[in-house]
Amino acid sequence: MKNTAKAVPVTIGLDIAKNVFQMHGVDAAGQFVLRRKLSRGDVLEFFKGQPKVLVGIEACGTGHYWAREIAALGHEVKLLQPTYVKPYVKRGKTDAADAEAICEAVTRPTMHFVPIKTPE
Repeated sequence: MKNTAKAVPVTIGLDIAKNVFQMHGVDAAGQFVLRRKLSRGDVLEFFKGQPKVLVGIEACGTGHYWAREIAALGHEVKLLQPTYVKPYVKRGKTDAADAEAICEAVTRPTMHFVPIKTPE
């Protein structure tokens, strides 16, 4: 599948890592429109240029930091427990597969989310 320039994601799953972050985005119909790797320094620049989207991130120590930073740009950010994301992984454990699973899990109506912690 190729990225289409006209399609705009409404939901993005963001798999955070030490240096390279993986994103998976879908449009309002749930169709894939974005798959991208970003370095740590490019993440906020990417989200600054995006229309407002729902962003799903697995809850972890740095997940709260990224959730605050991306939410400050006007996006809706939801943190998910990794154990709730695991059932949505369709193939092997890769960053791209995790980002896709996060993107799918964050849209589920019965999903439980982790509150974003403040720096304090």
